[in-house]
Amino acid sequence: MAAKAKTADADDEAEGGEAGQAPKRKLSLKLMIMIGGGVVLLAGVGVGGYMMLGHKAPAETVAAAKPAVFVDMPEVLVNLNNTGSDRTQYLKVKVVLELPDAKLEEENKPVMPRIMDTFQTYLRELRPTDLDGSAGLYRLKEELTRRDNIAIAPNKVNAVLFKEIVVQ
Repeated sequence: MAAKAKTADADDEAEGGEAGQAPKRKLSLKLMIMIGGGVVLLAGVGVGGYMMLGHKAPAETVAAAKPAVFVDMPEVLVNLNNTGSDRTQYLKVKVVLELPDAKLEEENKPVMPRIMDTFQTYLRELRPTDLDGSAGLYRLKEELTRRDNIAIAPNKVNAVLFKEIVVQ
């Protein structure tokens, strides 16, 4: 009988464990990767849903946004720099200043001659080729904005917007 008990214990160990324990099952590598991918996917969907739906801006931030104020500038008519050409070309520009606050409109009125002076001195040095295409107009807009911000410092202008541009 002792021989039979020894062979039964050896059979139990061979099938998966010590006497009295159920045999252990190993998960395949493919199944573990699929489960891990599912967990990562669910976590990503949860975080994305929270960011899109649950994470709202405070009411103070929305209320603090003020509409921009637009100030019309006088029309500017200058002759362009034509070195080496007999033909004189003119530039006519109507611009609008975009100010971040209404109180800046009143603060900028005393310095309006300075702004006009910076615009005219810069525009007179332009060549007709400087205004070619949308890239030329974009550079002109950026340069006028930069010069305007220098002229009215410490105040600041958001942008210089064109109402009309004519090169003749």
